Amino acid sequence: MTDNSTRLDHVVLWVSDPAASAAFYQETLGLAPVRLTEFIAGEAPFPSVRVNDETILDLMPMTMAERMKMLPGAAESAGHPVNHVCLSLPEADFHGLRTHLEEQDVPVSDYSYDSFGARGKARRSFYFRDPDGNVFEARHYD
Repeated sequence: MTDNSTRLDHVVLWVSDPAASAAFYQETLGLAPVRLTEFIAGEAPFPSVRVNDETILDLMPMTMAERMKMLPGAAESAGHPVNHVCLSLPEADFHGLRTHLEEQDVPVSDYSYDSFGARGKARRSFYFRDPDGNVFEARHYD
């Protein structure tokens, strides 16, 4: 993981009104909404705004906090400004990171499949925490 191939995929922000937040980011920062129409129609669980070609901010409704049980303690992050940060890696680095975390006795979640992110559906992802309790997701698309 020394070749700088790691990219920031998305950051999840807890918000009280996702549509209003999307409007704020669009109007204030010029960030284009992603899946806003689908969210309003009830077809997507949350909208996002695009930071660049590879990075989005997910605007997660605080009402979804109860569903954040993929890693013990993750639900308690609700109400904090950021729920988790997602790192997108090439497949080999993704596996290398998980192996390294397990070797260091860092708890990791089960794999998730086909999770939506900045570049569509990721093949696999998993979650872990840093020493301060911040939640990270690692994923790969290839």
